[in-house]
Amino acid sequence: MTLKTNGRLSRREMLRALSLCAAGTTLAPFLSGCRDALQTPESLEKLGRKRDALDGKPKFLIVIGAAGGASIVDSFLAVRQSESANAAGLNTFPDAQVQAVAGSPFRAVKYSNSRLGSINIPVNTDQLAFVKKHANEMLVATSVGTSVNHGIAQKRSLTGNAAWKGRTLQEAVALQWGSGMPLPNVNMGNGGYAERGTDDSLPLSCFGEPVVNPSLWPLGLDGSRGIAGAPSKDVIALARSTRDALDQKSIFGRTFQDSGALKRWSEQRGVQQPKLESLDLITKLNILPDLPSIPLTKYGLESSPDGARLREAFPAFFTDPVQGQAALAFLLLKYRVSASVTLGPDFNVAVGGPNGIANPPLAFDISHNDHRGGQAFMWARILNTVDSLITLLKAEPFDAATGESMWDRTLIYVATEFGRTRPRASGATEFGSGHDLNNGFLMLSPMVKGNTVLGGVDPNTTLTYGFDARTGAPQPGKVTSNEPDIFSGVLTAMGADLSGSGLPDASAFKRA
Repeated sequence: MTLKTNGRLSRREMLRALSLCAAGTTLAPFLSGCRDALQTPESLEKLGRKRDALDGKPKFLIVIGAAGGASIVDSFLAVRQSESANAAGLNTFPDAQVQAVAGSPFRAVKYSNSRLGSINIPVNTDQLAFVKKHANEMLVATSVGTSVNHGIAQKRSLTGNAAWKGRTLQEAVALQWGSGMPLPNVNMGNGGYAERGTDDSLPLSCFGEPVVNPSLWPLGLDGSRGIAGAPSKDVIALARSTRDALDQKSIFGRTFQDSGALKRWSEQRGVQQPKLESLDLITKLNILPDLPSIPLTKYGLESSPDGARLREAFPAFFTDPVQGQAALAFLLLKYRVSASVTLGPDFNVAVGGPNGIANPPLAFDISHNDHRGGQAFMWARILNTVDSLITLLKAEPFDAATGESMWDRTLIYVATEFGRTRPRASGATEFGSGHDLNNGFLMLSPMVKGNTVLGGVDPNTTLTYGFDARTGAPQPGKVTSNEPDIFSGVLTAMGADLSGSGLPDASAFKRA
């Protein structure tokens, strides 16, 4: 008898296994081995065999939404003019601006200009230091999306175009590794990056908790601390219990006692709120310092024990939303509040930074007016944030027994939204670009297959082409959508259990 396609042992194989067990042979390896030996890689993936061992330890996902369309050919897959037969009319760079990285398939763009479009600020950026530092934990996967609408493309970069029942990557990670965490999925993104998925079967805790102001939000995580003259905790607890009893007996409470919404509200108010207060998150997540203008001690509050180093890593945390989000993201992961955190720039101007503007209008979409300058400025903004986060996570212990750091169990996914059009006026160095489906995504983690480009670029069109998600083999000429591959690739690299998901085998993304 042969092995059944559903992964179950035949009667003969089971009897053989039991006889070996009776003879003193360990049963488990045999049962597993005889199944695996007869399965193809594709069928093993369907059976969920390509996941990591479930060791009870959490893993973490940081999603950075590169709003406006971060072009992969203006960063790690840039094309030199000498490589293209159509260089003058396409988005190719002077050879000197595209720097090679020894022993790596990645490239690094160096760009300089005295202004950013019509904004009178200089743009001087160089991606080389970042790529050299992180190449061995970087993976770029080329992509073709299915929408150039900002909101739709943003959401599809998180759902793989509804690849797994419509759930987002953040929700999948919260479900897998967020059990027991008070807020498994915190979302500080905007637009489509902030939307929840469409899988209503998920527990409510998996859906994103929105955070608008990362610097002030922690101060709302306790119902009474920070309020001058507030009653004692015992008095507040008595008032709350009395309130709950009266609510249940009220006409409203009796009328809607079976309402799902009211039950959720009661659970959040009666269970979740006290849990957040007991964890002292109002202190642990508070980046603000004690200053005359911010008198924390006057109101019985303190700055986080990690506040000083986070303010050093993100000095503009209070005025630059992305820096504030990144600082809070680190604390949410460190204190096991969340398994997934989302952040990223929005389309609004942020004042600050060495040049007076931290975020230009429309973020990456300023490329409509100044493609080269806008892409260079915004890529530098994203990569500086990523570098600071990785530095913090590497320095933060996760498990003293194994020597793991927080970074060892974290994946950063830069969701680039969509790409930009490639044509330019012949020889132009300053030009605008539109939206394009063709692009690529960036992932960084010790868990991904580092120093790897999946797919490639045709230098004569500067369009990216596809790859086999299981083997990693490039597929020149393939320009069809691969959104489910990207979605599956993130979860596969993290070692998620994808049993029953129907997702494509994306083994090429995972470090061996």
